[in-house]
Amino acid sequence: MLEGPKVSQSELAKRFGVSQPQICRIIKNKERILSEWHRNGDPERKRKRDGKDAALEAALLRWVEGAHAANLPVSAPLLQLKAKHLTQAPGRPDLEPGGGWLARFEVRHNLAVKKPLAEKGDAEQPTAEHWASVVLPSLLRSYVPSEIFACGEAVVPLPTSSPGKGEHVSEQLTLLLCTNADGSEKAPLRVVGESPQPRCLRGVNLGQMPWSYRTSILANMTAPLFAEWLREFNEGMRRQGKSVLLLLAKHEAHPYLQLSNIRMVFIPLATALAQPLDRGIASDLKGHYRRRLLRWLPAERGMEQPTLLDVLHMLTQAWGDVRPGLIASCFRAAGFSPDTIAEATVPGQEQPDRRALMDEEPERNGEPAEADGDDETAEGEEVAEPVAQPCPSEREVWGSLATLRRYLECRATSPDLFRAFYELEDVVHVVSAS
Repeated sequence: MLEGPKVSQSELAKRFGVSQPQICRIIKNKERILSEWHRNGDPERKRKRDGKDAALEAALLRWVEGAHAANLPVSAPLLQLKAKHLTQAPGRPDLEPGGGWLARFEVRHNLAVKKPLAEKGDAEQPTAEHWASVVLPSLLRSYVPSEIFACGEAVVPLPTSSPGKGEHVSEQLTLLLCTNADGSEKAPLRVVGESPQPRCLRGVNLGQMPWSYRTSILANMTAPLFAEWLREFNEGMRRQGKSVLLLLAKHEAHPYLQLSNIRMVFIPLATALAQPLDRGIASDLKGHYRRRLLRWLPAERGMEQPTLLDVLHMLTQAWGDVRPGLIASCFRAAGFSPDTIAEATVPGQEQPDRRALMDEEPERNGEPAEADGDDETAEGEEVAEPVAQPCPSEREVWGSLATLRRYLECRATSPDLFRAFYELEDVVHVVSAS
């Protein structure tokens, strides 16, 4: 009508039963209205209604578009679960994305959310009870405990105003945890944050760190990031000559890949809460992480808050603090371990303590070794007394440790070097606390 013969605004107002100023506003905003109408794709829509949280809906819509681009099915329960996950981010309003909100969201953005084909018929899918009592035991019998892995995500907070995060960055990190049933092998942490180029990571040899860092919107795990980690994990198993079973929850961020050394098995949604990671492994890691945050000493370290780089090291130490015995018990409690699983070995029983070996002094015929050189000095020669070095302050000790860690971050040739550094740092903490 606007493109045809000219009609006065007053005539249009009478024809449609609206006021003349309203017709004037429509004509003025013609391009914007048509653009939004075409983008929505719903020709029957007469009103433009926005949700209470436009940023949340924009992030959720981007996720839906990404899932469709990757040919991933998006169901209504999955969409609602993703919305709840996004609302848990710090700074978000207290919004409960229920069924009514989900229906209005679909109408606003013209989404046709359907059930995935794999979930259409309940008769085609094994029940949770059948899967836990029949399918899972048959899978576990084909593997030993060291070849049964479980993986999943956990969210931890970043300290407030941590340097290196940047502005308008999510104050949380998503951790990808993976361990086997007897706790003998824990995959290095994969950490997902929102800051794409943190200043504190400049100059760090990221390929030799005991952790890896990736970025995504709202610091969420995504299907491409998970697929990248899967291929790296499969390559590690291939180098070890191991074929393993990987149990994981069914999630839009967990794509299925056909891998040479990993058999992926998705846990039914009804039994997702029974995973070993949710039985105490993730909470134990978070407890160790909180403990290390609380013992951060600003006065000695010379800064108010730990940087993102400090947090990555603390998370790696906390992951190392999770004992194999706890992991094995969580797998047994979740029913994810065969009956023949053995008690996890206690670290330190297989090999002697490295610090104890370093403290031992060489002996000669049962006597402590003496320094080489003449036992007697020339007659009349004065012996210069060694100058006693003053005891360094705690601030100087922490500064030396920071310098050593920075050297390893820039020059390390293996992630294993940081294990010895972490042990040294813990020893200094013990001495400082006493």
